Order: sequence, then C-alpha cells, then structure tokens
Amino acid sequence: MRSVLKTSFAFAWMILFPTFAFAQTELTIFVSGAMTQPVRESGEAFTRSTGTKLVYVGDTTGGLVKRLMAGEKVDVITVTGPAMDTIEKEKRIVVGSRVNLARALVGVGVRVGAASPDLSTVDTFKAALLAARSVSYVNPASGGTSGTYFEGLLQKMGIADAMKPKIVYRTQGSEVANAVATGAAEIGITFTSELKPNPGVKVAGTLPAAIQLPTIYSVALVPTTGNAEAAREFVKVLSGAEGRAAIERAGLEPLDPGR
Repeated sequence: MRSVLKTSFAFAWMILFPTFAFAQTELTIFVSGAMTQPVRESGEAFTRSTGTKLVYVGDTTGGLVKRLMAGEKVDVITVTGPAMDTIEKEKRIVVGSRVNLARALVGVGVRVGAASPDLSTVDTFKAALLAARSVSYVNPASGGTSGTYFEGLLQKMGIADAMKPKIVYRTQGSEVANAVATGAAEIGITFTSELKPNPGVKVAGTLPAAIQLPTIYSVALVPTTGNAEAAREFVKVLSGAEGRAAIERAGLEPLDPGR
C-alpha cells in the first residue's frame, strides 16, 4: 500500500511540476500596439494554466526595438516582420525561435454613430480626408508603423500640406482610437486591431487595397531571458490554436507559422 501511495504521489508530482515551476516565474513581454489585445488575451489564459506572471511593455515597434537595443530586460518580443528582420540580423533573438503570428491591415475609424467615409477607392478616401475637420494617427517620431506609413502616404497623394492643420498626433494606436472616441479627431488611422477594442469607435473599414499596408507581426525569444522554458511555452500558446483564435477575435488574420 505504501508503495502504491509513493508511486501515485510521484506520478502526480510529475504532472504538476511544470505548473509549480512556472508559478515561480515572471516573464516580460514586449508587445507592439496592433498585437496588444491577442497577446494579453492569450497571456491571461497562460497565467491561469501555469501561474506564470506576465509583465507587458506596450509601445510602438520602433520604441520596442530601441528598448531592446538599449538592453532593457525582456523575455519575449512581438513586433513587425521588418523590425524582427533587423533585430534577428543583430542577433538579438534566439536562433530558430521566430514565429510569424498575424497579418494586420491599416483601418479607418470614426466615432460611434458618425457616418462612415467612402473607402471604396483612393480618390474617395482622399476626398474624405480633405473634408474631415481632423485626422489622428501615430506620430512617426514615436516609431509607429502605421503612422510612418500614413504620413508618407499623404505626401504621395499630394495632400500633406492641406492636411497639416488637421493632424492630431498620438504616440500609440490605442491613443488614436481614444482621440476618435472622445471627439478630439473626426477620423482615426491605425491598425484595425487598435481601433476595434475601443467601444466608442466604429471601424469604418480598411484603406483601399491600392494603398494598403499589409503588415506581418512576429514573435521571438530574447537570448538574455533567464526563463527560457516558460518563454518558449508562451510562444507555443501564441502560435497555437488558442493564440490564433485570439488573433482572429482582434480583427487580425492568423498566419501559419511558416508564412
């Protein structure tokens, strides 16, 4: 009988050991704006199942890359594909740990109850911008992907000077959404996944296909992590069925790991 009890206890310990081990762990997660909602949602489930505490550092992709290069502590980083290319070349991520998670599109948001602008063509979108009283997007100086692209797009469309008095800069996409919800801006331009969580914002649609910026978001481990096993398990959750479902709920397109 005593032998049976010992065997049962040992078996139970083997099952529970990962949870006990991870319960003592804290991971720092760098997450770029467009991926905030699905990463946090997946993180809550991961914490419930493992006991691991997750500390989120949210910023623009440019801001996160600067933090990483400056040596700020981080275990897992989620940024755009081009930024991940850069830090991979700099050997700032664990070899072979990179996974492509989602494809994001730049969206157009208006306040709930307001009429949606015509986004059917580049010309109708351009006309909507010129007719708007104010337009908010992420200040390129903060390193935001969508804001940097959109400011260049205004130049390409030949309306940059006309739009200058109307611009309401913000430092992150969630702040762009808030500017729209509070009436500080009539139109907000940022990734749809940053507009969608704000209950005061209606996603009118995405930029016309001819001027859209499809953006891949990737996740990877950072070599300096002292919690490699827990970090690796969290990346598995993000890239697995649970993470893919959260990505889809956020209005993003989940990707197969190889894409």
